[in-house]
This record gives sequence, structure tokens and C-alpha cells, in this order.
Amino acid sequence: MIDWQNIKNRYNYFSISEKLIVINILFFVIPFVINTILFLFNFSYGNFISWVELSPKLSVLLFKPWTLFTYSFFHTRISHLFWNMLILYYAGSIFLNLFKKETFINTYFLGVLFGGILFVLSYLIFPVFQGSFPSMIGASAGVMAVLIFVCTYTPETEIRLLFFNLKLKYIGIALVAIDLVMIPYGNAGGRISHLGGAILGFIYAQNLSRGNDIGASFEKIWKSLTKVFSKPTLETVYRSKKSSSNKKSSQNNQAKIDSILDKISNSGYESLTKKEKETLFNAGKK
Repeated sequence: MIDWQNIKNRYNYFSISEKLIVINILFFVIPFVINTILFLFNFSYGNFISWVELSPKLSVLLFKPWTLFTYSFFHTRISHLFWNMLILYYAGSIFLNLFKKETFINTYFLGVLFGGILFVLSYLIFPVFQGSFPSMIGASAGVMAVLIFVCTYTPETEIRLLFFNLKLKYIGIALVAIDLVMIPYGNAGGRISHLGGAILGFIYAQNLSRGNDIGASFEKIWKSLTKVFSKPTLETVYRSKKSSSNKKSSQNNQAKIDSILDKISNSGYESLTKKEKETLFNAGKK
């Protein structure tokens, strides 16, 4: 028998980037199940996927505006899913060691949005796409936004690649260059959406390093929507002294972390004291 409560508890322990990875994997598997059910009832699978994929046709987009976000939760190939989630895992770990989860959510989904918009605009502007309207799915724009954000904010940070170390700035430059060069050789719209996510990540990091959070308004919107769809929670009236003490200690620690993260947002990572850097590092390991 499946212990759903245990699975739920484990999921709640995940970071926001890890939760996104789980969601993307589930949304990769679920369409195959739906496809089987639709097949048995003699319905076309395309009828389902058309409700979540992003079309470059304005008439379709105006009818299904939610596809500017839903396209990012689905993948058609396991290789596409694997590389996206692998990059998201490592880039997300670096990101969340520097910033709170709200900033990560802003960066990821604004990258998805901007990548989607650039994809649609490219089919309206460039003559090479005239008469061609392929739809798009995949999380690449959001993943690129997160990756280029950390490459821009901490460009000198080195990570281990196989047998050598490489600075983040070179990884970011290489991936952007690959997308630019590969546009004429297939998946042109997808490559352009990757660049849209990269541009968003770069602009967001540049502004945040100067103390300007361009995702603040977007954050207010999704937080308001979260409140609307979330269930009210009931608090227990009686608590033991031990649990109250633990909660107070946890709140104090979280307040310290939030204060450090705010300092990074306003003045940059290098403005932290040695003790603050140690506190942030230790919190990232928990």
C-alpha cells in the first residue's frame, strides 16, 4: 500500500526547484496515461495537448492565453526533459543558496513568459516563418532564465565539469551562443524562446544587483492567486513549551536568513560579512 502521507511529507521538504522537477516529471508521464485513455475511447490525443501547448498564432493565443505558462510543464522527449531538469537542479541549487524562493519563482516563470512571448513575436516578425505555425512545449525558457541569472549574478563562481573547473560566465556564454548559431538548423522557435528566457535572466540579475527587483509586481500577482486557491489552515490552540520554544528558535533563524537575503538583494553577495556568509551556507545545507 502506498504511504501517501509519507510521500507528501517528503515532497514538502523539497526546495522549490526540486518541486518543479517533480511536477515536470509527473506532467511528462501523465499525458501518456491520458493518451491511452483517449485511445480506448477513440479520441485524438491532439485534442488534449492543444489545450496546453503554445501556438504562434495570435488568434489561438487570444483564445487560450494560459498556454503562455502551461507549455512549460510538458515535454515530448525524455532527453529534452532530462537535460532541462538536470540544469534546473544544479542552477536552482546555486540560485537558492543566494536568494529566497520567491525570487526563484519570479525568475523561472517570467523566463517562461518572456520566452513564450518572444516565440510568438518571432513568427509575426521574421519572413522565414511565414505560413509556418508549429506549436511549442518545454521548460527550457524558464530553465535558461534561472541559469543565466546565476551566471550573471555570480559570473566568477566555478563549478566542476568532469575533470576541470569552469566559471559560470563561460557556461552561460556558451549556451547562449549555441542557441544563436543553431537557429537555422532546426527548432528555430524553441531556440528563440531559450534566448528569451536567457535575456530575462540576464536583465533580472543585473537589476537585482543594483537593488531593483523587476519581479516584485509579478510576485504580488501570483501570491494573490495562491491565496485565492489555497485552503485556510486551522492552528492548534494548545502547544507544549518545547514545541513553542522550537518554533521561536526556527522563526529567529528564518528572520536572520531573510535579513541576509535582503542584504544580498540590496547590496550584492560581496557585501556580506564572513559570519553572514557562513550562516547562509549552513542554511543552504539543511
